[in-house]
Amino acid sequence: MLVSTLSKLVPDRLGTGFRWLLASSWTSNLGDGIAVAAGPLLVASLTTNAFLVSLAAMLRWAPPLIFGLYAGVLSDRHDRRRIVMASDGFRAVVLAVLIACMVTDQLTVALALVALGLLTTAEVFADNAAATLAPMLVHRDDLAIGNTRLQAGFLTLNQLVGPPIGAALFAAGVAWPFAAEAVLVGAGVLLVSRVVLPKDTTEAVGVRHAVVEGLRWTVRHPAVRTLSLTILVFNITFGAAWSVLVLYAQQRLGLGAVGFGLLTTVSAIGGLLGTGLYGQLTRHVSLGNIMRAGLIIETLTHLALAVTTSAWVASVILFVFGAHTFIWGATSITVRQRAVPTHLQGRVGSVNTISVYGGLVIGSAIGGTLATRIDVTAPFWFAFAGSAVFVVLLWRELTRIAHADQSSV
Repeated sequence: MLVSTLSKLVPDRLGTGFRWLLASSWTSNLGDGIAVAAGPLLVASLTTNAFLVSLAAMLRWAPPLIFGLYAGVLSDRHDRRRIVMASDGFRAVVLAVLIACMVTDQLTVALALVALGLLTTAEVFADNAAATLAPMLVHRDDLAIGNTRLQAGFLTLNQLVGPPIGAALFAAGVAWPFAAEAVLVGAGVLLVSRVVLPKDTTEAVGVRHAVVEGLRWTVRHPAVRTLSLTILVFNITFGAAWSVLVLYAQQRLGLGAVGFGLLTTVSAIGGLLGTGLYGQLTRHVSLGNIMRAGLIIETLTHLALAVTTSAWVASVILFVFGAHTFIWGATSITVRQRAVPTHLQGRVGSVNTISVYGGLVIGSAIGGTLATRIDVTAPFWFAFAGSAVFVVLLWRELTRIAHADQSSV
């Protein structure tokens, strides 16, 4: 029965290599999910300064912006599996040092921020390389189901199961969630080591030439270019609001550590709903219209959170937002992977990463400033107004997604 269930969850045609990749991804995502709640709670336990809390979010988002392009070049020039192993191994070491500082009462706000920055830096290289593995292991026609399985693991373990576990472990002892993350990240390294990749025949070129090639390809491909632009501008507004979410939950909604973790869990449950609806949705609605509807939902999410003081209302809002996030993410990843040639997957993926985290860094700086000078709801009002403007400006551009399956080499 177990074998039958596994075959339905991960069909045999996806291959043994993809199953090892999926197992590694799910294991690492559980560890990262624990850190989703534990990281902000750690900084909030050391300081109540809104700017420093938002700085923690910015330091988590800045490394992908700084190192994203170089990570893409490395992924396209070297063994992608080994990059994942080395990067996650480094993360385990940083976590061990962080835990030692906690146990010996040597941890300061500055040390915590440095550790979070190093963890994210290593994760940039691991995530970029890992994102290129599925197209190497799975046939193009099966990428949608493969990405759905990977995203389901992310939603279930990183967002649904991990955060409340992280919050509960943090309440039991500050070091416990980070110890759990270290063990799970290490297990992920062992699992991905079992993946066997096809031989890479990509010719190595200079770093500058490689970066320019990836940027040029992205700019020239209408669907991928539109995705990158949309992600950039909407993550500015999202980053402004979400950079102070832990303070919003505490000061506006009156939630403690566990309650904050449960907010993320509710959003992940919405994501699971999006998982179930995604196939049927894409059969009846164009990708362009799906993304248009998603951007309207995101805009209204910021408005609703700005006005509510009820944790229950906020939970319903985040449930719907979670469904939107999964549908958007699954569409974006599949469009990009289908369109991009194998030898450019890392670099074009890194351009997408720059768009994601560039917006988040800019947004977190705005959010921290607004929350410090006005109040904790100000970033959400900014996010609503900015998103509304962006929806109008990007409305026509989203029709380019209709051409997402037209590959360019």
